[in-house]
Amino acid sequence: MNKERFSLLLLEPGEIYFEDVSVFLCPETTTNNLIDDEKNQLGRLKVCSKSLVFDPKDLSKPLVKLPLKDCSDIKKHNESHYKWLTSRGQNALTITCNQYIEMLEGNILAPYKFRNAKRIFIFLLNYTNVDVCVRQISQLHSAATLPIAEQNQMIAAIERGRQLLIEFNPLWFEDLSERIVLEIIGNRITPLVVNPGRILLSNLNLYFQPFNKIEPHLFLKIPLKGIKSITKRRFLLRQVGLELCCKDAVPSGLEFLYLVLNTSAERDKLFEFLMNQQCLNLDDSDQGRMTLLWQNGVLSNYDYLLFLNSQADRTFNDLTQYPVFPWVIADYSKELLDLNDESVYRDLRKPVGALNKERLDRLKDRFRDMPQPRFLYGSHYSTPGFVLFYLVRKYPHFMLCLQNGRFDHPDRMFNCVASVWRNVLSNSSDFKELVPEFYDTNTGGDFLLNAFGVNFGTMSNGSRVGDVVLPPWAKDSKDFVLKLRNALESDYVSKNLNHWIDLIFGYKQSGKNAEEADNLFYYLCYEGAVDLDSVTDFNEKHSLEVQIMEFGQIPKQIFDKPHPQRNAKSSIPKPLAQKKGMGETFNFELKQRICAHKDAVTAVLVAKEVDSTFNVFSVGRDAILKIHSLSADGACNVLRSAPLSSSSMALSSIAVLHGTSTLAVGCWDSSILMYDIECGRVIDQVNGHEDAVSCLLWCDQKNYLISASWDCCVRIWHIPDTNPYKMLKPASALIAQLEHDTKVTTVAISCDNECIASGTDDGEVLLWSLKTYTISQKLTGHLGCVNGLCFNADESKLVSCSDDASFKVYDTISGMEVFFTSVNQQLKCLCLSDNLFVVGGSRGTLFVWDFVKMTLLQQIDAHKDSLSAVAVFDNGENFNIVTGSNDRRIILWQS
Repeated sequence: MNKERFSLLLLEPGEIYFEDVSVFLCPETTTNNLIDDEKNQLGRLKVCSKSLVFDPKDLSKPLVKLPLKDCSDIKKHNESHYKWLTSRGQNALTITCNQYIEMLEGNILAPYKFRNAKRIFIFLLNYTNVDVCVRQISQLHSAATLPIAEQNQMIAAIERGRQLLIEFNPLWFEDLSERIVLEIIGNRITPLVVNPGRILLSNLNLYFQPFNKIEPHLFLKIPLKGIKSITKRRFLLRQVGLELCCKDAVPSGLEFLYLVLNTSAERDKLFEFLMNQQCLNLDDSDQGRMTLLWQNGVLSNYDYLLFLNSQADRTFNDLTQYPVFPWVIADYSKELLDLNDESVYRDLRKPVGALNKERLDRLKDRFRDMPQPRFLYGSHYSTPGFVLFYLVRKYPHFMLCLQNGRFDHPDRMFNCVASVWRNVLSNSSDFKELVPEFYDTNTGGDFLLNAFGVNFGTMSNGSRVGDVVLPPWAKDSKDFVLKLRNALESDYVSKNLNHWIDLIFGYKQSGKNAEEADNLFYYLCYEGAVDLDSVTDFNEKHSLEVQIMEFGQIPKQIFDKPHPQRNAKSSIPKPLAQKKGMGETFNFELKQRICAHKDAVTAVLVAKEVDSTFNVFSVGRDAILKIHSLSADGACNVLRSAPLSSSSMALSSIAVLHGTSTLAVGCWDSSILMYDIECGRVIDQVNGHEDAVSCLLWCDQKNYLISASWDCCVRIWHIPDTNPYKMLKPASALIAQLEHDTKVTTVAISCDNECIASGTDDGEVLLWSLKTYTISQKLTGHLGCVNGLCFNADESKLVSCSDDASFKVYDTISGMEVFFTSVNQQLKCLCLSDNLFVVGGSRGTLFVWDFVKMTLLQQIDAHKDSLSAVAVFDNGENFNIVTGSNDRRIILWQS
């Protein structure tokens, strides 16, 4: 045990520690002619909202807790045979208690001793006036006699009165430039502890000043520049929490500060004021890219689950919302654990309660006969009791706090991994999942060992509770955790973990989907089931708070669509730098200014020729088509420069009919031009739309030409004869028309030619099947015009960019948005090739990204005006980027 033994964990949950005073505890045998200083215990008397705690200086003596509800008399000591007390100029306080509690005797962590005997305690107050002390304690004593709701009301009033007497000292500021921005009352949350205090925000620091002396310092100061992240959290299903990551910012080593305000409005106000401070320097948010990093194998299953828990308001600071991890291994009896054998794994498609069909059938029978609100499971998978069930050996003092000074019955403790697994499979009220410590290799499974030598009692078989009995396949606790971690990162879990995520954090968490997935819990476990702020009856409110805390809380739902699957290890792409053997550096430099149009460039396209050269096709608002040949060394030659549009209207797009010398060119006059490169002339012109053609694509496998237009439709043309090309007859060639509500600005086709994506000027992004010509998915889209779309090589991802200054990545199977980021300018064009992703901005900036790690490799001031077109190609030695712009220039960039 530590030298400082008193802590808020020795109090009831939610109990408030106000102050302490220096006292002597006198034995009851003291007489008027005997002053035995050796028998008088020097210590501190802790005044709390529901108890008094005497903390003796002698560490071998127990702390003595006097519950105020068990005190029959509290008064100033004035009996005649204790005249010697007043002769010494001391104040004396007499407390008659019918039951008291002794804790930590001999400085040993053990169950508390409850003394059911009347005793008179006499405290000599060394410095405090006894009249003042009696008056303050008597107020709390009066509150202790009331029903719980009225008691809490009275304590809250006493608390507010005491808080007014505590001021923040401006001398604690760093210098004269520091000024107060916001001052508000809140609570600091640590496991099982709510500690009230003053939250003061200045332009340089955030202060938490507790209203008691439990902290080692008068206040906690966190420099704003040292705060890494600020996350809104819920507490007891109310949106009133705020957690700050301040790792390395505080000398005490504090990593997280979890604050809870009285109302969501106060929490939001503190958050807003914090975010507005200039010296705040938060880390770049990873929230928009974690799912994609996990899919690409950059992020482990363990780290991704920690991230999802945090996003779902699960935190290590709150046992009612402790991070939850799945059981993944289902075999705890074999001598060897073969992680390549899928039979050793738990079925992650089902919640724990549905793993045993017989038990599930019984629960369903009960469910059908149950009145509304119905539930399958009356017990949750994560509660404070379940968390400490696993962690009691590491945090025995938490269990003593939670269970009123007692450990659980030895036979009901976490004694054997295999028996716990058997119980969660068969018991009708046990559905608990695991905690992160089971997979944390950094701690080596220390929670499985009784390292403190705590006496947890003796089991019915006569053996004392010691270390947890591990399965035969584990040599020790470190090996056990290591094998579980390897199982968590295995191929089987990787390809099935998305199903468990759907149950815990996703769309199968509640409602009809939860019922169909056999995943329905007691209604008070869900956010929004009850509005505590609207409950005016204090008894009802207290009852609800207790139920919410003890029944467990469903994590905040963070996905409303099926979660995408992780890529198999064999198909995980390599990051660009690793692929090219370039280390961590990847820089593009200007290689060649290819040409200039007479007006803005609207489209560029690069095609490889049989002689290993590359042709660069470009069109612009000058109605001119230009073709340049690029050799391997970057030399550029002009092949063609021809005006195409007889109406002199802008050309918008290009598509090469592969295997031919024919180009399809879209025009703002609503026509599609067919241009023969070898002949150097237009060989066909089709009035394909009723408004400007915005985009063209060629579908090589099906011989489809796909055109998009401002006339709100995408048209699919079948051109069976391409070599040589035969005149297109619209009446017979048009096989499908995909209607939209607004102008279609861009389209993309998957590599397997089975799906196309379309984007509109109102931000809509749609996926269409080329088999049925119907919408297969409607994606979240953008807030502005969609300017670019592109599939990755295996068609599993679609990327989009928009005038709303953002680009997004979607999982095409689930339709879920797996990446989002925004920049400081509208995004006008994009291209994705071989995991090199480039996007062009309206201010002439070219952004180069690694599509595997989703990291920005380079930001280039490429043009003097908005980029309008971009193409990427690999010549075998280098990556190359061709950019076109409203500044009329086309530039080649090479890595």
